[in-house]
Amino acid sequence: MTAQERQAVETKISDLKKELNEVQGSKCEVYSRVVGYLRPVQNWNKGKKEEFAMRKTLNVEGGCSCGCDCASDK
Repeated sequence: MTAQERQAVETKISDLKKELNEVQGSKCEVYSRVVGYLRPVQNWNKGKKEEFAMRKTLNVEGGCSCGCDCASDK
């Protein structure tokens, strides 16, 4: 790699880093089941939020057999 090519790559990386700093996402509301009901996690009490953070999740290969698309990769 020539010095000129290296400089071009470094400039591109610098430009991309500046672009990345300007990226802003939007809030995402997470729902989960608590006491049998789906509720927004942000509305849970402190204890339930701590419990939610400690939960382990897993993906079951093949999904369910109800005919929905839960087994498809999204």
